[in-house]
Amino acid sequence: METDERRSADKRAKYRRRRIGVFGTLGVLVLAGAYALGVLAAPLPAVAATVGTEQTITPAAAQIVWPTGSSAAVGAVGHSGLLAQHGGDAPVPIASMTKTVTALVVLAAKPIQKGSEGPTITFTDADVAIFHQVIANGGSWAPVVAGEQLTEKQALQAMLLPSANNYAISLATWAYGSVPAFLTAANAWLDSHGLHGTHLTDPAGLDPGTVSTASDMVDIGKRVLANPVLADVVKTPTVTLPGAGTQDNGNKLLGRDGIDGIKTGFTDEAGHCLLFSAKVNIGGHQVTIVGVELGAASYEALWTTVPPLLMSAKDGFHSVGLTGANKTFGSYATEWGASSTLVSRAPSSMLVWSNAPIAVTTQTTPVRVGAAGQRIGTVTFTQGKTVVKKPLTLATTIDDPGFWWRFTHPLTLFG
Repeated sequence: METDERRSADKRAKYRRRRIGVFGTLGVLVLAGAYALGVLAAPLPAVAATVGTEQTITPAAAQIVWPTGSSAAVGAVGHSGLLAQHGGDAPVPIASMTKTVTALVVLAAKPIQKGSEGPTITFTDADVAIFHQVIANGGSWAPVVAGEQLTEKQALQAMLLPSANNYAISLATWAYGSVPAFLTAANAWLDSHGLHGTHLTDPAGLDPGTVSTASDMVDIGKRVLANPVLADVVKTPTVTLPGAGTQDNGNKLLGRDGIDGIKTGFTDEAGHCLLFSAKVNIGGHQVTIVGVELGAASYEALWTTVPPLLMSAKDGFHSVGLTGANKTFGSYATEWGASSTLVSRAPSSMLVWSNAPIAVTTQTTPVRVGAAGQRIGTVTFTQGKTVVKKPLTLATTIDDPGFWWRFTHPLTLFG
């Protein structure tokens, strides 16, 4: 009896041990499965980018070749004020460069509609009298005869190409009724456009009381180019006009180094002057440079000194490459050994004058995994009011580390 009971107890103990073993194994397997599922489902640690230390891009400073013995200034269309200046900025006589103001003020009263050359002007005996008076005063002129008819654009050509003083006076009188009325309007126009260093006492510039500054003349040059009629007139080498005949542009630099204007000038008080403009290409960027030289000793001196001044101003601009060609702006390095660089693919550039600094800022997103080409950030370049933003992408794929790394790095996943 005792033996049977002992045997029964042993069986029950063995059963318990077996059950414990089975359920224990099952428990371990369940826990292992849960752990495996947990590490597979656990998010990988996000990795922040290490970005470059470049904060600014600073090009080389411009080295302008200034003329000796005269003052000068340069600017550019689309750039406010001056780029650079040599000599003072006090008002000085400007001779026939005055006619650029006269043209602008005449067109303010008598605008030429697109596609036309403006109204027809019939010249009279009064204009012939002006012609003779200009000759007597020793001013530049172009022929005129009573009954001659020119369009307004042709009259502007007669004034600006040979620098005819008589046509400046005739146009001012035609547009405003009299020279005094024109001068009142012209000086009011100058003041209203912030050109306070410029004052006209005559429409042609023969009077030394007609003055301007280098900075004002560059501004006036930009305004001339902004007017399509005047921009076309000042780049014209020669023209044949009714009554006035063939008239050549006095600017002997036209067509050289991209020069397409604007106006010469000479009096004893002003010296030899040139308001000039040129379209230049800088790394695919089109720039219109506007400059002035005042008080040169001769026109030959102007023809010699303006080209190097212009070319040095051109060289003062820089087309700065910003992005493209897989340029690297940072990198990612994960805890499981995967890595990738942060690159820009689309090329871009910025036109900068002289050593103006370009600020560089980079914004990135932390990553866990990512495919090559995935956008992951933005790089921003800022210079003054110019802002260029370009996307940044992963150069190569950042893959998941896989089960074994996850299984063996619980503290990294759950820590």
